[in-house]
Amino acid sequence: MSSRTSVAVLGGGSFGTVIANMVAEKGLEARLWVRSPEAAAQINETRENSRYVPGYRLLRGVKASTDLEAVLAGVDLVFIAIPSASFRTVVQQARPYIQPKQMLISTTKGIEASSFSLMSQILEQEFPQNPIGVLSGPNLAKEIAKRDLTATVVASRDPELRRAVQGLLQAPYFRVYSAEDTYGVELAGTLKNIYAIAAGMAASMEVGENTRAFLITRSLAEMSRLAESMGANPLTFLGLAGVGDLIVTCMSPLSRNYRVGYALGKGQTLEQIVSDLGEVAEGVNTLKLVREHSRQQDVYMPLVRGLYKVVFKQAPVQDIVREMMASSQSADVEFTLPHETVGF
Repeated sequence: MSSRTSVAVLGGGSFGTVIANMVAEKGLEARLWVRSPEAAAQINETRENSRYVPGYRLLRGVKASTDLEAVLAGVDLVFIAIPSASFRTVVQQARPYIQPKQMLISTTKGIEASSFSLMSQILEQEFPQNPIGVLSGPNLAKEIAKRDLTATVVASRDPELRRAVQGLLQAPYFRVYSAEDTYGVELAGTLKNIYAIAAGMAASMEVGENTRAFLITRSLAEMSRLAESMGANPLTFLGLAGVGDLIVTCMSPLSRNYRVGYALGKGQTLEQIVSDLGEVAEGVNTLKLVREHSRQQDVYMPLVRGLYKVVFKQAPVQDIVREMMASSQSADVEFTLPHETVGF
């Protein structure tokens, strides 16, 4: 990639802002698209995104704008960090300004409600001629902003895209691994949001370390069970995008999904939690969609089923725990055995 290359980042949330600044650290121009003229002005004038990453100094190479055409003109790479609920709407608005050779990389971990599509699938539908990839892993934006040692995965069937993202983002504090299983990497990053809610609930109940380990590993089994049914490689879930992201999201109070679960465990309603957070955590919407999909496809997901009852039906947590503990017992690593042996 040329040292003069410009990069666009669509989405001025915490992760989009951090990615843009990492690009600027390489001496490149990072064009950051945001919805609000006030937010764009603040970033350009104060060199800070005070709403999402307060105290994080942005380099001059980060240039915020509300003009999609100007942001996308002539860039080689486009990172898309838009919440799943508005992802398709934004990329459709951007479509007139996207050129066929531009590489499109989603960083969003979510599912489109109307189609059960992952973000990379939306990009493939809207931009069939473009190289498509995803970036996922145990990547809490506030820790990256502090330059804590972090690793991520770029997944794509296009080797040039993988190499370009690795060269662009690799830094002394940020290591970029590559993978070809785009679907598995993205699905892992999406599903773990559900189980972070369960982990937050468990933390609010002050459970023991045995219980936390049990919950996380059975969450991983359940994630890979669904992934395999959808055509992803279950071994992908043993890497950074799977077990790595699951661990950090299930153990960190920095995770919005963890905070939702913790508040639920303390007796708050979902409406109160959303009001406090200012937005719905991705895991809440994903939980509803995955629960329905697993029912339709007959995939056994007792954690999803139980969590759904707690979040949306106000079922007592203790009753759901007893129900799951009484379910059928089976093998530990399920995808190594015939499907009929699968259980909790």
